[in-house]
Amino acid sequence: MDNKYFCGCDVGSTYGKSVIMNNKGEIIGQAITRSKLDPEETARAAISEAIINSGSMVNNINEFGYMVGTGYGRDLVPFANENISEISCHAMGVHVVAPTVRTIIDFGGQDLKGISVDENGSVLNFQMNDKCAAGTGRFFEAMARAFEMNIDEFSKLSLKAEEEIPITSQCSVFAETEVISLISKRKNPSDIALGIQASVARRCYSLLRGAGTKPDIAVTGGCAKNEGLLKCLESMFGFKLKKLPVDPQLMGAVGAAEYARIKHKNEKN
Repeated sequence: MDNKYFCGCDVGSTYGKSVIMNNKGEIIGQAITRSKLDPEETARAAISEAIINSGSMVNNINEFGYMVGTGYGRDLVPFANENISEISCHAMGVHVVAPTVRTIIDFGGQDLKGISVDENGSVLNFQMNDKCAAGTGRFFEAMARAFEMNIDEFSKLSLKAEEEIPITSQCSVFAETEVISLISKRKNPSDIALGIQASVARRCYSLLRGAGTKPDIAVTGGCAKNEGLLKCLESMFGFKLKKLPVDPQLMGAVGAAEYARIKHKNEKN
């Protein structure tokens, strides 16, 4: 029996993620680490932590039958046999854990993507907003700083809102200035937060019109843990979003690991 393991490493602008699978497609190790200045260091740190988290099932990278790198720093993933785009890897990752999903909203650290997928996890169409930071992971980090909160606290703040205070600025920098001005005027922080979440939800909805909005719809990336944003998105779509059974921040790495498993199997045959 082939006891090799397979690794996917997603080097993002904000976090590095790594997933290790066995030959049955089961996740046996995973890790999420803050990105370093050097993408190769990020990759090494994420892979090393995933190996540790495998509980001695994997001892070192020599036990990997195949490794796939993805994310913006995918060209610098050490030991990778192949690099595959994060769009394809997110599509495959979601397909592995939730095969009924047909539309993906991926919030990256510096971009926002809408992805339409078929029943095999292949990308049918996608739209990407990488010209402006509004609606990305770094945007929400900036918003949390404006409220002097951590990102988890901010994600829940809008849930207490009584009414939405609209945020009119589309630019991330101007939006932060607008929010700081509203806070200084002693406006209700929860109402301001709702305005921020609703503004991003509308941006997502507009982006998805180009990629398609066929249910089920799932959200990936760290912002998938933003409760206020998810509530606004569900209100806009008029139905519940699909909850993923695996950490949504790991979807790119899950897809990369699955591609690694498939590539190894095909090479053997």
